[in-house]
Amino acid sequence: MDITFQKIQIQDLNLVLELFKTAAEKIAKKNVDHWQYWKNPPEEKIKWVKSGIENDEFYFINDLNNYNIGMVRILREDELYWGKQNIKAKYVHSLVIKEEFNGKGIGKIVLDEVEKNAKENGCVYLRLDAVAKNTKLCEYYENLGFIKVGIKEMPQSINNLYQKKIL
Repeated sequence: MDITFQKIQIQDLNLVLELFKTAAEKIAKKNVDHWQYWKNPPEEKIKWVKSGIENDEFYFINDLNNYNIGMVRILREDELYWGKQNIKAKYVHSLVIKEEFNGKGIGKIVLDEVEKNAKENGCVYLRLDAVAKNTKLCEYYENLGFIKVGIKEMPQSINNLYQKKIL
């Protein structure tokens, strides 16, 4: 499946929050305690999303008919999770694929596109994190070639840090 990225605008905030809420509900059905705060997000999380939109970091993922199939946040640096880094990398957060498109390899397609863009921008790594207790998600990233290189303790979770060398 071919995809396009569309920069999210601040007027799309409610749609972004709805995508997070729907993802949290989907995750809860699998008995995984991950992202549950998105069902009723605290103000700090809403500010985090607004900041990301204002910094041009959030993108809708659309098919070629411009139908929305999800979203992703792509950062040039991620001091919150990774600290100050000297090596150029792209950082992926908030990868959400609508449930009706699960199992079609779209997550891999998105990550491949982000990696391609990162390579064109001279990045050495593609980096992301996953809540450590979400073992299926961690396994998914490992199967895509990401290597666990650390752990980051956050107030609401313990996250595995993953990176993939861009070739």
